[in-house]
Amino acid sequence: MSTSSETVTAAPATPAPDAGRGTRLTLRDTVLGRPGAPVLRDVDLDIAPGEILTVVGPSGCGKSTLLRTLAGLLSPLAGAVEQDGAALTGPSADRALVFQDDALLPWRSLRANVELPLAIKGVARADRRTEAESWLARVGLSAQARQVPHRVSGGQRQRAQLARALAGSPRAVLMDEPFGALDAQARAGMQDLLVDVLRGTGATVVFVTHDVDEALFLGDRVALLGSGRLSAVHDVPRPRERGALDDRARSALRRFVLSSLGT
Repeated sequence: MSTSSETVTAAPATPAPDAGRGTRLTLRDTVLGRPGAPVLRDVDLDIAPGEILTVVGPSGCGKSTLLRTLAGLLSPLAGAVEQDGAALTGPSADRALVFQDDALLPWRSLRANVELPLAIKGVARADRRTEAESWLARVGLSAQARQVPHRVSGGQRQRAQLARALAGSPRAVLMDEPFGALDAQARAGMQDLLVDVLRGTGATVVFVTHDVDEALFLGDRVALLGSGRLSAVHDVPRPRERGALDDRARSALRRFVLSSLGT
């Protein structure tokens, strides 16, 4: 089904049971990529518990490589990658991945998809159903809980993917251009929804995007990749408001980021 414009109406956010459990992710003097094909060199980056770090850069600069390394799917070619000071050695339920392709199981209802990480953790059937229904309510999908993915819009599938990612109470959420396929209205709604549903979870977020305005709206900090390096990390001026895009400091940072990207 097409990604038609839609209004996202979420239930008021409530603190999750694991509030405040964000994790620290650290890269020290790392070389990232695959053996024989390094993509990023000399990366030093400290991502604080509970922050939203957005990552921008031209195509092929290593954004997805960075994300997959933090997920534990790729090992660094050199240097150290750590979670809370301990070596990060592989995938973990502590770190959830969210992709541009929603990756929902097509034969399962939205509710059953959201239940999946809870089932993997061994949560009792009744409890995981209750938790899944709670998360679907938070992302405005209570009425679609029994629908299978192909029966709902692209925006609704992404909302279900977000609910599934957060239902397992991860300490970090790693997002690879999750809203890139949505139209402008649905994308803005998903950005607002993400900020809303993350409030109270304490999760650390690393969000990869090509969209500079998206990066500056969502991020507490924005990291710039280019020429095989992490070239800069900047604090994003606050408040996080749509109208704040016209703020002088925000406008100056936007111009700098666009200039760094060569656009």
